[in-house]
Amino acid sequence: MKRNILGPSIRDIRKENHLTQKQLSELTGFKQNTISQHESQKRELSENDLIKYAKALNINVGQFYDRLNNGLSDSDNIVNDESSKVFKDITQVPVIGDIACGDPITALQNIEEYMPAPSSSLPVGNNFYLRCDGESMKPTINNGSLVLIHEQPTVEDGEIAAVLIDGEATLKRVKHQGKTVILIPDNNQFNPIVLTDDIDARILGKAVQVVNSL
Repeated sequence: MKRNILGPSIRDIRKENHLTQKQLSELTGFKQNTISQHESQKRELSENDLIKYAKALNINVGQFYDRLNNGLSDSDNIVNDESSKVFKDITQVPVIGDIACGDPITALQNIEEYMPAPSSSLPVGNNFYLRCDGESMKPTINNGSLVLIHEQPTVEDGEIAAVLIDGEATLKRVKHQGKTVILIPDNNQFNPIVLTDDIDARILGKAVQVVNSL
């Protein structure tokens, strides 16, 4: 994010947890002066910064935005036209469980956390992130990457889809051969999955964006 509008939210939640800036410094790895500048909005906050603060305070990133949206921060600097515009341009996208990119694993349907994303970058409709676990979609999607899924029941040939198979999720390219659907990995060391009539499967949505882990 280009502008720090969440500093007061971080400060308020820190105080609610009875933490000093020095104690928060030890939990996050930030210097105490950096925390002071973040909280006073004198220094920009990156998404990675927010994730570190959220982990240290045992909350999800979305709660910083919830605090801002609910007007619970006691700073008079938050509510102004510019910061309101920035906030409206951010959408909190849910991160739903893990998705297997190798051997399918049980799909977790609960929301783990929320990730902020520019509203203009999101397709119209329902969107969610799934975290990939495995190597079958390399080099396109690395293990540990977050994949933005646009919820839709069908995809075109060659597109990457999140597919639920017998209650488990996997991420593959879709290919149609007549009435048969084949799920193809990008990594040729893994075998395709043929969806026969006796397999309970449905498409959860289309992969539209990848956020690679470092």
